Amino acid sequence: MRRIGRRDIVAAILIALVAGAAVTSPPLERLHGLSLDILTALRWMLVGDRRDPATSPVVVVAIDGETYETPPFKGSPTQTWTREIGRVLGSITEGGAKVIGFDVIFPSSIEQSEIPFGDTSFGSRVKGFDRDYLITLRKLSDSGKLVLGEILSNDHPDRPDRAQQLAVKNNIRALNVHTDPDNVIRRMPLSFSIEGRPVPAMAVELAARSLGAKPETGPGGVTRLSDYAVPSAVPNTVTLNFRGMGRDIPTYSFADLRGCVEKGDTDFFRRAFDGKIVLLGSLLTFDDRKLTSMHLARGYDGTPVARCALPAPAIAARAARSSVAGVFVHATAVRNLLEHDAITELGLPLRLILTIVFAALIATAACLLAPTSAAITWLGLTVAYAAVAVSTFVHAIALPLTEPVLAGLAALAMMIGYRFVIADREERFLRKSFAFYLAPEVIDSMVASGKMPVLGGEMRNITMFFADLSGFSSIAEKMTPAELVALMNEYLSAMTDIIESHGGYVDKYIGDSIVAMFGAPADDPDHARNAVAAALQCRDHLEELNDSHPAFRGRGLAHRIGLNSGEAVVGNIGSRRRFNYTVMSDTVNLASRLEGANKYFGTVIMASEMTVNQSRSAYTWRELDLIRVHGRDEPIRVYEPLANKDQETEEQSNHAAIYAKGLACWRARDFAQAAQLFESTAGDDPPSRYFARRAQALAANPPAPDWTPVNTLEGK
Repeated sequence: MRRIGRRDIVAAILIALVAGAAVTSPPLERLHGLSLDILTALRWMLVGDRRDPATSPVVVVAIDGETYETPPFKGSPTQTWTREIGRVLGSITEGGAKVIGFDVIFPSSIEQSEIPFGDTSFGSRVKGFDRDYLITLRKLSDSGKLVLGEILSNDHPDRPDRAQQLAVKNNIRALNVHTDPDNVIRRMPLSFSIEGRPVPAMAVELAARSLGAKPETGPGGVTRLSDYAVPSAVPNTVTLNFRGMGRDIPTYSFADLRGCVEKGDTDFFRRAFDGKIVLLGSLLTFDDRKLTSMHLARGYDGTPVARCALPAPAIAARAARSSVAGVFVHATAVRNLLEHDAITELGLPLRLILTIVFAALIATAACLLAPTSAAITWLGLTVAYAAVAVSTFVHAIALPLTEPVLAGLAALAMMIGYRFVIADREERFLRKSFAFYLAPEVIDSMVASGKMPVLGGEMRNITMFFADLSGFSSIAEKMTPAELVALMNEYLSAMTDIIESHGGYVDKYIGDSIVAMFGAPADDPDHARNAVAAALQCRDHLEELNDSHPAFRGRGLAHRIGLNSGEAVVGNIGSRRRFNYTVMSDTVNLASRLEGANKYFGTVIMASEMTVNQSRSAYTWRELDLIRVHGRDEPIRVYEPLANKDQETEEQSNHAAIYAKGLACWRARDFAQAAQLFESTAGDDPPSRYFARRAQALAANPPAPDWTPVNTLEGK
């Protein structure tokens, strides 16, 4: 996680403001409507609607395809259906319906037909055909139980014919809908201005008559219906809540109801329509279809209910479609008003604030984290926010969804671009500049703190690694400078790669020597184990280079490695103007002495007892000796790592066992037996050869009684 500076904070705020303002601006207003569509779909998929359609206060009587195919309507123009419509309306009213609204318009009457028929017109021949229908309209209108529909338009208004208008005494309300710029219906008008006065829309009128109340508009433009303040984000509209996706509206086929009238089943009408608001409308696959907030999840044309007279069609269930019949839009509006279930939307200021806050969170995450992690954060916050939005939408409160999510995505992209072009340019330069001189962990610390290194250190438990090429001066004398540089670069690169692959940090190169530490700068509880592993691999790899690499072949390069573990001061050490990340302590000095001590025993790797104790379980060791190195009075036990645990060869095991016996005899002053044991393996084991010479010398000239088995090494 990177450190945020003041400039980054300012950039994050500006990016959030720009992203939030952009996605909520008027050109992208469609995003708000899309939020409603997505929330409607998610709520339906995740929660559904457990309401029983039978409890709906609104029902639909559908003039559907079945009606057009059922006698006496089959083959007859709709103008001839008026008598049967009147009979069905009468039965519905007698069944206890509160009010009936027309979502169909009969703009003409068959009595107006001027088609010649004999010596007169067809209209004259059927004069009085609509009489019974008009009488029914008059009765229902006078009782306040009927409202006809009309379409308001400056160019082509669509109204019932003149006789129907007179029959209902202008009990007519507008069926116009509110269509968003993307041709989707998400809201319905509450009223229309007609001749300078507000007239309720059809849905509001039907709900008002059912409640026995009149809609009132207050000074703030809020419409109240009985005790319900209708939420209105867009002035004079109600946002539709398609909670049941159309399936919450019981639907009756007009053909079946006409058959029920013929059957005389008044009980069916009472069971079906008592206390209900009834909408009469068209339900066809090609006429009056509307795109609504349900279009993403696909809505339904109501729920078919039990029949009275006609058998149910072979395919009774209606499939979900992206569009629904217009009558169900009005039915949903009526139900929302009666059940106080219209959607409450946030106004533009609140939407803008919420969008900016979400974008600011994402911009901050993108500033702190790597791009991939920031993208995962955006996805996680999007899912969490969507869950919250769906939860509130269940309670008819619509939080903006698309605007914050898209603003967050825009903020993510802009912040990543800002970091790449501006903020991280300095970090990349710093990393690139210091990569050849400092450990990655030190550079990370510098970048995280935003500060250059300063003098200072801390105590750490580490393992020091010293490596030096043996007899290199004599080899270098025989090489040209170019050959020498090429050889050293190859050697140091190979050893450094091994050291760093085991978590080590190369402190410095001193000629052909390598000084490295394990356990710093990065914490490593297994630093001793990793240091031994690196030493063993360096030993084996140099043998491979001597055999296979052209620059090494024939030169017989060998190196010595010293390992020691303990407390040391690690940090930036030097002058105020020039310093280095390095290490200082007796732990370092002892590791250096152990590297030099290898030449006495003929070993490649020598480790102190402290290193062995911290890594013993991982390797097979043999104790070499108890030695006292130059500049140190206290003797220490030194060991040689043979191989990984349980991976030593039989020869290594035999040599180690004999060596241990010889060392025990040596310490017991049995020098003759010690010499014999060491000589048995001296042929191919340099430490045994070294001890055999020493044992033979002491066997010939025994030491004083106060002799101790401590080998004091004279050189470094």
